[in-house]
Amino acid sequence: MSGEKLATKYAWVVDAGTDKEEVVEVPNIPDILESLRAIGRRGIDIKRFKGLGEMNPEELWETTMDPEQRTLLQVTWDAASDADQLFTTLMGEQVECRRKYIEDHALEVKNLDI
Repeated sequence: MSGEKLATKYAWVVDAGTDKEEVVEVPNIPDILESLRAIGRRGIDIKRFKGLGEMNPEELWETTMDPEQRTLLQVTWDAASDADQLFTTLMGEQVECRRKYIEDHALEVKNLDI
């Protein structure tokens, strides 16, 4: 060994163990999180609507109205204040609060209806 320092390499293995397995190299530590977000956004088309009235009928059916796809949850009184706070954050007038909530919790999403 010559004692020289070797460059540290960072990478994400995407679709490990499948025929689509890919190694995405990351140049440095500060770029690790951003590269993970970029990988997570692959194939996602984000659309923003102010309300359901702005959606095309087909999109409204696919995302909201189709009984085969939608999930109805019963809110109990114990969860009502939490639900009210979340509803205010996501549907209220303060855009920054909504944006911050979405950014803070984006990586926790398990079932995303796109």
